[in-house]
Amino acid sequence: MSRFDDFVHRVTAQRALLNRAAELIADIEGVIFEVGLGNGRTFDHLRTLFPDREIYVFDRKARAHENSTPDAAFLIEGQLQETLPAAVARFAGRVALVHSDIGNQSPIHCANMQRLMNDTIVPAMTRGGILLSDLKLAPPGLTPLARPQDVDDGWYDAWQRR
Repeated sequence: MSRFDDFVHRVTAQRALLNRAAELIADIEGVIFEVGLGNGRTFDHLRTLFPDREIYVFDRKARAHENSTPDAAFLIEGQLQETLPAAVARFAGRVALVHSDIGNQSPIHCANMQRLMNDTIVPAMTRGGILLSDLKLAPPGLTPLARPQDVDDGWYDAWQRR
């Protein structure tokens, strides 16, 4: 499979799971965490799906187009190993959706990010909250969700806090 095909499969899965998550948390109060801003396309989609929710965005340094960058009050810049634990403590039990897109081509980076997410994120989430990730995670206390039919295995995964 070409890198382009890989990209198409990944973003198709990402969109399908984000849209499904919007349905699942429609009646659940809470903020949203966008872990990894990148170029801001997913953040822009989240703003469309959740126009009335606060969306807190994490990135080492925001480099997205100005139209796809959150207001300063909702942008948390710095090393994720430092910023995420502080935000989890601040929002404990009040996060309805976590969207994490922080993987890359480095196995070491991905292993570090998997460990960070598995060890850190669950206490932030509210009951019924959803976690979506491009990384293979094993978050304690979360139940894996079935993928929509049009989402192939291995591109994105979803969990829910019961």
